[in-house]
Amino acid sequence: MRQTTLGQTGIAVSGWSLGTMTFGNQTPLDDALRQMDMAADVGVTLFDTAEMYPVNPVRAETAGRSESFVGQWLARPGNRARVQVATKVSGPGSVWRGGACFDSTIIPQAVDDSLRRLQTDVIDLYQFHWPKRGSFAFRQNWDYDPSAQDRAATIAHMDDCLGALADLVTQGKIRAFGLSNESAWGTSRWIDRGATAGGPRVASVQNEYSLLCRLWDTDCAEMAVNEGVTLLAFSPLAAGLLTGKYADGAVPPGSRLSLVPGMSGRYSARVHGAVAAYHAIAADHGLDPVHMAMAWHQHRPFPSIPIFGATTVAQLERILGGRDLTLSPEVLAAISAAHRAHPMPY
Repeated sequence: MRQTTLGQTGIAVSGWSLGTMTFGNQTPLDDALRQMDMAADVGVTLFDTAEMYPVNPVRAETAGRSESFVGQWLARPGNRARVQVATKVSGPGSVWRGGACFDSTIIPQAVDDSLRRLQTDVIDLYQFHWPKRGSFAFRQNWDYDPSAQDRAATIAHMDDCLGALADLVTQGKIRAFGLSNESAWGTSRWIDRGATAGGPRVASVQNEYSLLCRLWDTDCAEMAVNEGVTLLAFSPLAAGLLTGKYADGAVPPGSRLSLVPGMSGRYSARVHGAVAAYHAIAADHGLDPVHMAMAWHQHRPFPSIPIFGATTVAQLERILGGRDLTLSPEVLAAISAAHRAHPMPY
């Protein structure tokens, strides 16, 4: 497994990350523990979770269960030293704390609660799950309207949160700070305010990014390169669309499409042609489309760590089978052509 560095932190992590958002709902404990063993055994050292997880659906009665499953694995002898752990505090409107957004009063308790569930004394990467001012993630980009944002209130909120994070770094409870579902402007301001207010520097942004979802490719890519920020790319298989399991209108029992109709706006009339184009490229070059979609991230002109999730051990075995793949210039050229032919399919 190739290695990379998380932002400018000096923290070495694997080039792929194991996502755990199905742990505790679609994925039972025994299966989750086995998946973490399998990932660590092949060199995956970055595990990602969140206080909100599991999803599909998000429920108050299950929130925190994914962290608890990860914690049970971490508590086994020798496991904590094998991996870095990333988690997230929820933004406004979540099932936590009556939907209140994170601030300097909420963050310390949220960190302590995550540490308890994770059965560890330090979180390697602590992330804000989505910003207080709103986000264009999850197909909100089609009607995105930032005109009601209050810049002064946003800056004050950032300074307040960064002060709490600085204290937690000093206490040794978190090592690095990241964002999620953020924009180029928002990330740049968090970096600027961190330098001004003495808070930790943004190491990473966890946004959706795949062959089918490429909003990161312009402003965010420029920001990431110039500011030394690592993309943690969630849904690199486009919520399963790129695996082929939904071909010909299939809806496998227990799949995300069976649980979340429309898959948060991903399942559109235009997506099938794009999926078919990428599958044709894989077939032409003798590749598993899952392996191709994952390997593509290492060829991007900015640092990108795909966060893969698997409902079952069998799915995980398939994903991990492509961990050493490097794509040829011919495959990359074909992918570029397909992207131009099928831009923004959802």
